Amino acid sequence: MHIDTFLARWRAAGGSERANYQLFIADLCEFLDVDKPQPANEDTRDNPYVFERRVIFHHGDGSTSNGFIDCYKRGSFIGEAKKIRAGAETRQFDDALLRARGQAENYARHLPADEGRPPFLVVLDVGNVIELYAEFTCTGGSYTPFPDPRSHRIRLDDLSKPEIRARLQAVWQDPHSLDPARRTARATREIAVRLARVAQSLEGKYQPERVAAFLSRCLFSMFAEDVGLLPKIDNEGAFTGLLKTLQHAPQQFVPLVAELWQAMDEGQFSVAIRAQLPRFNGKLF
Repeated sequence: MHIDTFLARWRAAGGSERANYQLFIADLCEFLDVDKPQPANEDTRDNPYVFERRVIFHHGDGSTSNGFIDCYKRGSFIGEAKKIRAGAETRQFDDALLRARGQAENYARHLPADEGRPPFLVVLDVGNVIELYAEFTCTGGSYTPFPDPRSHRIRLDDLSKPEIRARLQAVWQDPHSLDPARRTARATREIAVRLARVAQSLEGKYQPERVAAFLSRCLFSMFAEDVGLLPKIDNEGAFTGLLKTLQHAPQQFVPLVAELWQAMDEGQFSVAIRAQLPRFNGKLF
């Protein structure tokens, strides 16, 4: 389904969530090019991806009652749909979505133990908003806004952005690929491999202790600019910016970087980045 077709179809949607939510989710799946929910079986536990998945609530007095998840995909998400009448920028709207999130989290707590909890809650205001909440350990922790409280709410028009579509596709198809811990570990491995290659290339000319000290200073300088101890110049960290300017003038690398590190060590004005620096000391430089 083309984005313009999808948006035009659902901007004008009305009615209740009971009337429209299954059609909205089916259209969303078609638009995202992911599988749609399967037909329900009599024993819905055997169907891992279905509308109206039954959940049994066990009460303190020994009685039970049934609840129904609007859309459930085992190992991926619980979907809870509403059609909220309050305006999108009102307190009532936010409160309604929070209640829907709480309802979805309650369903997660009552899924059979052998199924575990899915990593995502998908809260829908039909034809208007999608909110994502994540708990990647799937062990009973609280679901938190994903990727963060400022950007976990996806409005209908946001679906035109490729990165938003990719995020939702991952929720459906490979939710744990969105786990920041997994991505951090992968990035850390890649950086370690790069550093090892740089170290090997330098150790052929210099003593390993000198190479280690040099790389430590580079890494600390990058850390210092990330946390604001080195200034930004043209919206870029001063050390990174300096390195970029030296790509085509390598003969200037030693005097300029040495001057910067001396200024960091002593708390002086650095000519290399044209800034007064705090005194770092710590014997690193």
